Amino acid sequence: MGKRSKRQNSIEFMKENSRLFSCPICNNEMDVHHDGEVFCSNRHNFTIAKQGYVNFLTKPVRSMYTKNLFESRKVVIDSGLFNEMHKQVATIIGNSVKTILDTGCGEGSHLARICEQLNDEVVGVGVDIAKEGIITAAKYYDRKIWCVGDLADSPFREQSFDVILNILSPANYGEFKRLLKQGGKLIKVVPQSEYLMELRKQVFANSKKELYSNEQTVFRFHEQFMNVSQQRVTYKVPIKKELIPKLIEMTPLGWHAETHDISLEELTIDLDILVGEV
Repeated sequence: MGKRSKRQNSIEFMKENSRLFSCPICNNEMDVHHDGEVFCSNRHNFTIAKQGYVNFLTKPVRSMYTKNLFESRKVVIDSGLFNEMHKQVATIIGNSVKTILDTGCGEGSHLARICEQLNDEVVGVGVDIAKEGIITAAKYYDRKIWCVGDLADSPFREQSFDVILNILSPANYGEFKRLLKQGGKLIKVVPQSEYLMELRKQVFANSKKELYSNEQTVFRFHEQFMNVSQQRVTYKVPIKKELIPKLIEMTPLGWHAETHDISLEELTIDLDILVGEV
């Protein structure tokens, strides 16, 4: 018997977890057919691609994020830049959860590295509006469900997830609350004032953008949830010269930077991990 394809493996894994999905058009429950078609009782239909992901977008979306950006982000995350944050988030999640949704997951590296530290049975699902990010995620990470989707028209059933991750990405609090199980956790990671300080100083020298405050984001999070905990993760990591172009390409800072003008020996990671319960 021949080796199963990436698409066949994804079909099987999505079939096992079809209870997580609802139609982004009519909100009805969805089934996953053995041929890779995902459909609801109103016959709205989506197809699992050969790369092993499914596109649930109901209208075209233009993304400014490129394949190169996501490939660069994977290289940087693989270098260990965010290891301490991943460890802290995994500790917060614990080993009793069954389902995790990463919103704005990009190429999926954060979700994959966090899930590595959890129990083998946890089902990790990543969603992003950027198709190139999800294609990259499906290329590198098996035994995950990767979806192109818009949280404004979410392809997931209400109260389906124990944990939602929102890492350095915009939030949709109304949808997060709909998707979380009772007692579930939203874990949002936001930059603190020293985040990528060495890079910002060079790209935005002597401008307001050199400084950063997350005060408004944190205040809004506290408005949305009653039981909020907050912890700061701060550390410095040495940066290899060959990593600098990748680092610049993976951040919005790169849109303002000339790569050859940037010189870094170390980088500050400074993040707040916000946890809210429903």
